[in-house]
Amino acid sequence: MNEVSVNGNIGQIRIADEVLAIISGTAALEVNGVMAGSAPSHQGEMSHRFARRNFARGVKITITDEGVKVDITIMVKFGHKIHQVSEEVQKRIATALETMVGMNVCEVNVNVAGLRFEKTPQRPPVRR
Repeated sequence: MNEVSVNGNIGQIRIADEVLAIISGTAALEVNGVMAGSAPSHQGEMSHRFARRNFARGVKITITDEGVKVDITIMVKFGHKIHQVSEEVQKRIATALETMVGMNVCEVNVNVAGLRFEKTPQRPPVRR
C-alpha cells in the first residue's frame, strides 16, 4: 500500500493512495453523464465497475513532486457530450482532492472507455 505523507500541525498525516482513488471515483460518479467507471480487463471486457461500489476501480494515483496525478477510466451515458462530461470530471476530482486532502492536483487524465445506453423497459409482446 502506497501512501502520501503530509505535514500536519503537530505531526505527520499519512493517507493511503486507495483513499485518494476512492475520493476521485466518488467525485467522478457525481457528474451527470457518468454511468460507471471501469478498467478494461486483459480480455477486453468491462468487468470492473464503480456500480459495484468499488469506487477506486479504474483510478490510478501517482504522487509527484508537483502534486497528485490522477488517471481515471469512465463510461459515459449515451447522448451526453463526452468532452463536457470529461472536463466536469476533471474539475470535480481536482476540487474534491484539494478540499478533502489539501494536496495540489497537478493532472487529471480522463479515459473514456465507452458509452452506456440506458436500459429501456421491454414491452410485452402484442397478442393478436
